[in-house]
Amino acid sequence: MRIARTTTSGAARPRTGAGARLWAALAAAAGLLAAGALLPARAAEPDWRTATSLLGTPKYQDGFKHFDYVNPDAPKGGAVRLARQGAFDNFNPVVAGVKGQLEGGVGLVYEQLTEQALDEVSTAYGLLAEAVRYPEDFSSVTYRLNSRARWHDGKPVTPEDVIFSFESYKAVSPQMAFYYSHVVKAEKTGEREVTFTFDQPGNRELPQIVGQLTILPRHYWRGAGPDGKPRDIRNTTLEAPLGSGPYRLKGFDAQRNAVYERVADYWGKDLPTRIGMNNFDQVRFEYYRDSTVLFEALKGDQYDFRVENSAKNWATGYDFPAVRDGRVVKEEFSERASGRMQGFVFNLRRERFQDQRIRRAFNLAFDFEEMNKTVFYGLYQRIGSYFEGTELASKGLPEGLEKQILESVRDKVPASVFTRPYVNPVNGDPTAVRDNLREADKLLKEAGWEIKGGKRVNAKGEQLSAEFLAYDPTSERFILFYKPSLERLGIAVSLRIVDPSQYENRMRSFDYDITTDLWAQSLSPGNEQRDFWGSAAADRPGSRNTAGIKDAGVDALIDRVIFAKDRDELVAATKALDRVLLAHDYVVPQWTTPTTRTARWNRFGRPATMPRYASPAFPTVWWWDAALAQKTGGRQ
Repeated sequence: MRIARTTTSGAARPRTGAGARLWAALAAAAGLLAAGALLPARAAEPDWRTATSLLGTPKYQDGFKHFDYVNPDAPKGGAVRLARQGAFDNFNPVVAGVKGQLEGGVGLVYEQLTEQALDEVSTAYGLLAEAVRYPEDFSSVTYRLNSRARWHDGKPVTPEDVIFSFESYKAVSPQMAFYYSHVVKAEKTGEREVTFTFDQPGNRELPQIVGQLTILPRHYWRGAGPDGKPRDIRNTTLEAPLGSGPYRLKGFDAQRNAVYERVADYWGKDLPTRIGMNNFDQVRFEYYRDSTVLFEALKGDQYDFRVENSAKNWATGYDFPAVRDGRVVKEEFSERASGRMQGFVFNLRRERFQDQRIRRAFNLAFDFEEMNKTVFYGLYQRIGSYFEGTELASKGLPEGLEKQILESVRDKVPASVFTRPYVNPVNGDPTAVRDNLREADKLLKEAGWEIKGGKRVNAKGEQLSAEFLAYDPTSERFILFYKPSLERLGIAVSLRIVDPSQYENRMRSFDYDITTDLWAQSLSPGNEQRDFWGSAAADRPGSRNTAGIKDAGVDALIDRVIFAKDRDELVAATKALDRVLLAHDYVVPQWTTPTTRTARWNRFGRPATMPRYASPAFPTVWWWDAALAQKTGGRQ
C-alpha cells in the first residue's frame, strides 16, 4: 500500500507530482482500506463491515465515538500557517504527476472512501463509504456510501461520482492507471452502492487500494467554468475546487500562498473518524522559492511549523531568541509507521549504469562515515535496507520461509543472496578509504573502464561521467563532498540544480544520470511495489521506478509479496525482495534518522495521546491554544 513520502535530507524529489507525491497531497496517511482480517464472509452474500484490517481485528468497534489520539473537546478556531518550497499552478489532483504543480493543501478539500487510523497499521474506517464488503476470493469489493455525504454545494455524493473519479484517474493519469490496472470495472449496484471488479482473485490488497480513491464531483467536472467553457479534467486548473472535505479554498496567489477555510456545515464533522480533527478555522500555505529563505521565514514568524530535514540547521541553526526563550519549541517525534530507502539512484536506462560493477564502485567510493561527521554533525545512520527500521528488513542469511521463497526463484536472483548478507562499504579512515577505492578501481577495470591520462575511459575513449540531478541547493553540500572520491577514480562528476518544476519534468521523462529519491514503505507492502521496482513501470513516464529496474527475479518476488496469504508469508516475501534489491546495487544507500525533527511557534495544543504511527500529525489533531498564543506573542 502507498504511504506519504518525506525526506531526511531535503534532497529527494518535491512532494508534488507522481505516485506517492499525489497521495501525500491527497491523503493524511497510507494503508487506507485493508481486507481479510475479520469474520469470514459467506460466499454467496458477504457481510457488510465498517472497519477492516490486514493485521488483525480492528481496535475500534462499531459505535466507537472517536479515535484515542484526538481531543474530542478540542476548541475550534484560530489559524495555522504552513510552508512549502516552490510554487503551484494546479488544483486538479487527477493530472498531478502528469503536468503542473499540485497545490499542497488540496487534500483538505477532497476525501477518500475510507479513513486510516493513525494508531493502527493497515486498518481503516468509513468516511465517504460507511460500509464495505467483498467475497472470500477478493475478486471484487462493494462500497456503500454514507447517505449524509455532501459536496460543498449541498449536492449528495453519489455512486456516479465514485465511478466518474475512478474512470477519470485511469483515463488521465498513467500512474493511477497502473496502480488500478487490475481493477477492471466500476458499476453502480445499489442506490448508494458501487462495486469494483478485479481481474486478480486472491490479491488481498485490491479492495484496500480502491479505498484510497479520492472522490471528485461528477456534476462539477461535467459543467462549465466561470468563463462559460466546459471544464476539462485532463488539464491543470486554478479554478477553486469543489470538494466534500472539511475545508474549502478561500483564496490564493499561485506564487505565494493558498488559504483554506473550515466548512462550518461540513457533513462529516460528527463522524467518529472526524471528531477532534480539523480544528483550525483557517489553514494557510506559504510558498518560498529558496530553502534558505524558507528557514529564515520561520525565524521571522512567517509560518508556524517546520519539519527540519537539514542536519546543519538542526545542529546550528536554532540558536535564535525565540528558541532560547521558549516561544519556538524544538521537538523530535519517533518514526514508527514505515521503513524507508533513500539513496543516490542510478538511471539504468543509461547504458553505462546497467553494469552492476559500476554501480558497486560508486558505493565503495561513498565515504558516509566522514560525511556524517563533517557535514551532518553525526546525526544520521546509514540505511541498510529498503525497509529500514522494520521487521521487514532482511538480516543475516536467509532462513526458513524466506529461504524457501528465494529457492523458488534461485535461477532469477543473484547467487550471493544465499551466501552473503548485504553490507554497506565502511569508510571513515584513510586505510578503509584506500582499500575501498582500490576495490572500486578493480571493478571498473573489469567493466572495461581504464585510467588513461587521469581519466576513466572505455575502449572508445569515452570518459565515464555522471551528472547528479537535484532541485534543492542544500544538496550541493553532500554531493560536492562525494565528488572528490569519484574523481579520484577518474570519473567526471557534475551537479545540476534546477527549480522544482524543471526537476519534476526531468523526473517524469527519466532525464537524469543519478538523482536522490526516497521510497517510504508501509508495514504492509503490496501493489505499490510494482510501481517502485516492477518491469512494467520502468518505461512508464512518471512512474516511481526511478532506477528503471527490469528484472524477472524482482518481478516474481513482488508477486509473492502481493499474493501472500498471511502475515508470516508477507514478512518472508518482503525480506526476500529486500535482499534481492540490495544485492543488485540499484542505489547507493544514503542516511536516515529514527525521529522526525520539528520546530513550531508555541501557540498550539495537542492531545495527551499522540497517534502512534503518524506523529506529529500536525495540524490534523492539534488546535489553537489561546493562552499559549498570548504568552508567545506575535500574531493573534
